Amino acid sequence: MLGEQPIGYLFVAPFVIFLIAIYAYPFFYSIYMSFYDYFFAAPGAVVDRPFVGLANYTRAVQDPLFHIALRNVVIFLLINVPVTVVVAMVLATALNAAIPLRSFFRAAYYVPYVTASVAAVSIWLWLFGGPGLVNKVSGPLAPNPTWLVNAFWVMPIIALYVTWKGLGLYILLYLAALQNIAKELYEAASVDGAGRIRSFLVVTVPGLRPATLLVVITSVITGANLFTEPYLLTGGGGPDNQSVSPVFLLYRQGIEQNHPGYAAAMGLLLVLGVLIVSAINRFVLERE
Repeated sequence: MLGEQPIGYLFVAPFVIFLIAIYAYPFFYSIYMSFYDYFFAAPGAVVDRPFVGLANYTRAVQDPLFHIALRNVVIFLLINVPVTVVVAMVLATALNAAIPLRSFFRAAYYVPYVTASVAAVSIWLWLFGGPGLVNKVSGPLAPNPTWLVNAFWVMPIIALYVTWKGLGLYILLYLAALQNIAKELYEAASVDGAGRIRSFLVVTVPGLRPATLLVVITSVITGANLFTEPYLLTGGGGPDNQSVSPVFLLYRQGIEQNHPGYAAAMGLLLVLGVLIVSAINRFVLERE
């Protein structure tokens, strides 16, 4: 019943236990919470948490603030995902060629990804804050109010920050995928008269399609889980909730205001939305 090598179950058991304890159990418990007027109480306290059915989901669907959070994350994804795919693919192609200081540039692009968010955010606050460097350089062209307190510019700035910080990971994914593209394809394209740009479009881009699918889905999941960046850059979703994200709204409702049942319902709606968007992306990219 356990197969020829039952000891394998012993080796995978720690990760399975970790997966169940940290991910599976909280996920299914959040489903349970979403159907109740749930709230946190002191350990051992017996409290009544009445069953409310789909009331939390109805409230979330009708909540204008939840609509704003979803709109904000859509704006974020419309900027972050295309820029991440294009820039990471181009840079990975350049770093895959024999260029001077190639190892240095590969490491340099990866450093922001492994840098602590608080330290990286400090750089962007120095750049885009009220008296920041970007405002000083741009002079009268700088927006008023400034970038991170401007309702129009705050989400694009956050999207660019997340793109810059996570770019190293996606470059690494594309670099790995480039090793699987046969050099003969580039040689054939060269014989047919294709230059570098044409070879990139007809050989590199199609050859990187599986990696692009992974990058797109990962970027969508990252955007849906956006929390740290608006929390640190804008101090809590400002101005006027124009940078609040769904996960930040979950934190506000579930932790700060002690409405975890309602927060769980919003979280599950967010999970459903991410699954739908990821499925559409996979269908479109694999079909192409």
